[in-house]
Amino acid sequence: MKKYLSILSDIEQKIMEGEYRPGHKLPSVRKAAKSYGCSISTVTRAYAELEKRHAIYSIAQSGYYVVGQSDFSSDTASDLINFASASPDLTVFPYLDFQHCLNKAIDIYKYHLFTYGNSKGLEKLRHTLVSHLADSQVFAKVENISVTSGIQQALEILAKMPFPNGNSVILVEQPSYNLYLHFLEAEGIPVCGIRRTATGIDLRELEEKFKSGNIKFFYTMSRFHNPLGTSYSTEERKAIASLADKYNVFIVEDDYMADLGQERSFDPIYAYSRTSRVVYLKSFSKIIFPGLRLGAAVIPEQLLDMFYTYKNYTDTSLLSQATLEVYIKSGMYERHKHKISKQYATRIQLLNEAVRRHNDAGLIEVSDVRYGVYVQFKLPKTVNLERLTQRLAARKIKVVSSKGFYLSDYLEREKFLRISISRVQPEKIDEGVKAIIEAVKRENW
Repeated sequence: MKKYLSILSDIEQKIMEGEYRPGHKLPSVRKAAKSYGCSISTVTRAYAELEKRHAIYSIAQSGYYVVGQSDFSSDTASDLINFASASPDLTVFPYLDFQHCLNKAIDIYKYHLFTYGNSKGLEKLRHTLVSHLADSQVFAKVENISVTSGIQQALEILAKMPFPNGNSVILVEQPSYNLYLHFLEAEGIPVCGIRRTATGIDLRELEEKFKSGNIKFFYTMSRFHNPLGTSYSTEERKAIASLADKYNVFIVEDDYMADLGQERSFDPIYAYSRTSRVVYLKSFSKIIFPGLRLGAAVIPEQLLDMFYTYKNYTDTSLLSQATLEVYIKSGMYERHKHKISKQYATRIQLLNEAVRRHNDAGLIEVSDVRYGVYVQFKLPKTVNLERLTQRLAARKIKVVSSKGFYLSDYLEREKFLRISISRVQPEKIDEGVKAIIEAVKRENW
């Protein structure tokens, strides 16, 4: 990593965290050079890049000053409080780092980037992913790693292809990832649900489903669940792996937010399986940006041939894959991961503090979440969800109700709002939480 990029990243972080506010004068070039332990020309280059990004401006014979945040979205440009969007915060997109990796990838791979490539994915990226995934206790051979066009593609292939256990029903948590539930129902794929709450899952019910439910695979989000935000305990993860081994049921573990949070001791279900019945899925969208459309799937040996029979064409950009390979290998991905994880953890903390401050009557139950993106606001049964969301929208507060996170015929539903902190500005969190609780009070009268 070049020194000027490190300086630029540090200043950007201080601007985002409010240490350098609009109109704030930055340290002089000479003073900054001394502080960062580098040459004056290095600081000058970093400041010049910040000027190009309209983050700072210069005044002759005076110095450099911070401008307001760039208008990346209407979230930052208006009084909208967005608790609905799950997309990464565009203000922390590593533009210069990624641009550098893009240029480097073109230099390295040249004309190879414009061929059709391999349906398994760029080989060099898959080799890099071996060590990258090992950091999450996912030890896989390069032959078992497939690069997919986002996690959604892998989920769709797995739903449609036959499995060696001969079963046909997909078991999903309730609630669960709304887009996947809608896909399964629209395609007429056999699916059934099992209740999951902020406190976990009933393992006895899970065993009964595995034992007699004709279950092909169990789709689960072991940590930072969408929409609950919670994670399974170590005991639950071990038990799920053990039950899958015992009853010849496969697990599809969607670890889409693996890189968020400080849970360094968290081992996925994949790490506890003795018979390789876990398909491990990882997305890069929540750390970098959704438009990258890249995911990684670790496919057990007994599923490989059938998986590639259904994934029989190249559908992911070689340029994107090559850029991601350089981005990970250079250490930039790791650095950005810690940066965005820290920022999201701060927002979750602000959210929890706001709830403690305003929820004195205990009208909403909040899931115990400290990292990730989502938090469940469980509501009284008397609340009309549709009317509540409309009232909040009128106050320019965007939220998502629980309705879409259940199968259409699943009746044991909790009533809640899924709160996302990825796009809400920190200074608006308290105001937003207060408004939600006030609206719930009004609904509960």
